[in-house]
Amino acid sequence: MTKHAYIPRTTNYTLNPGDELNDLRMSDQVRPLYDHVRKFIRDTVEPMSIEFAKAGEGKQDRWSFTPKQLEVLEVAKNKAKKEGLWNFFLPDDETGQGLKNLDYAYIASELGKSPLASETMNCSAPDTGNMEVLERVGTKEQKEKWLKPLMNGEIRSAYVMTEPNVASSDAKNISTTAKLVGDEWVINGEKYYISGVGDPRCKILIVMVKTSPDAAPSKQQSQILVPRDTPGVEVLGPMYVFGQDHAPRGHMHMRFNNVRVPKENMLLGEGRGFEISQLRLGPGRIHHCMRTIGKAEKALDLMVQRGLTREAFGKKIAHLGGNMQIIAQARCEIEAMRLMVLKAAKAMDVLGNKEARVWVSMVKAMVPERACKIIDQSIQMHGATGISHWTPLAEMYQDVRHLRFADGPDEVHWMVVGRHELSMA
Repeated sequence: MTKHAYIPRTTNYTLNPGDELNDLRMSDQVRPLYDHVRKFIRDTVEPMSIEFAKAGEGKQDRWSFTPKQLEVLEVAKNKAKKEGLWNFFLPDDETGQGLKNLDYAYIASELGKSPLASETMNCSAPDTGNMEVLERVGTKEQKEKWLKPLMNGEIRSAYVMTEPNVASSDAKNISTTAKLVGDEWVINGEKYYISGVGDPRCKILIVMVKTSPDAAPSKQQSQILVPRDTPGVEVLGPMYVFGQDHAPRGHMHMRFNNVRVPKENMLLGEGRGFEISQLRLGPGRIHHCMRTIGKAEKALDLMVQRGLTREAFGKKIAHLGGNMQIIAQARCEIEAMRLMVLKAAKAMDVLGNKEARVWVSMVKAMVPERACKIIDQSIQMHGATGISHWTPLAEMYQDVRHLRFADGPDEVHWMVVGRHELSMA
């Protein structure tokens, strides 16, 4: 038998103590802001969230907020603005805090622990991604009309991409059309799972359309600004996630029926939709992942609390069966996820969004899957209470499970990682 010498591949994953990518420390100047955010969530957001929920009890229209809810939320938002806790998400920009992706990743993990924390500090999806797009590629007029009120937290927005009749995880399949007729784009097509459109404060949509079917595959799509109240924009109803419609924000099934908008509503230029998507989705995926780690951390906290306060068969639940190991493994998984996401964020800071794509895909595929498992284990340790409305766990599971489709399904991201690995063979 012929022996073959093992020749290691040259990859860019080799651990190098001098590599800037391995320095995952938060900037010293951002640490006070991080501490401030944590304190604000504890002292302001959590109490406000309880008041907000009570103010919505018994309302007649589920697809609305009560005046009291909006009042409670605005008080907290104004307090956040006054304390300088506003618009963290725009990296290296004068209109936001100018944080590095790595620094914001730490903050996003804290935001994920409280459902209303992101909105209170104007860091909610999909507004964050939409604002970043408008800031980066919007015209002066587009920024004045839509970015300014979004940055002020006066309106909400939606990103309209996914379609029911094609495999839209491959954006080349997008079939909603936009044709230039005179000085207007005329849009026709069907979309679904469009988050946030049900919110009565949603005023502007960024819509992914096909404008150039004869161009190269990556140049066929464009993104266009469509005001929510434009004639022909039809909301057919909410899509349900595990039986929940998530009113009043919802994930809507929509149809565009000869919707006309001025040609000036085109973002960046015809055929540049893919380019905009990469600008938008890189940071957004990191934000989702860190908020998800925050949810996993909360699930572990609840798991430990339950395990130490309930007894069965003469023992604390935490000491029954394999529960001790489940708790230990959850901690290990959270720390592994955290380090991976911090490195992906650092890669974006050092390499740029495009070159960091493989790192982003790694965490986008890995984090929701592992966080789902931890939340599920926490549900199990709570018994039947875990799937009830008495804990936030069921809602957390719904939210994190859907992330395995949002911004691209797991399989697409594993394909990106695997393809990159094979390219180094």
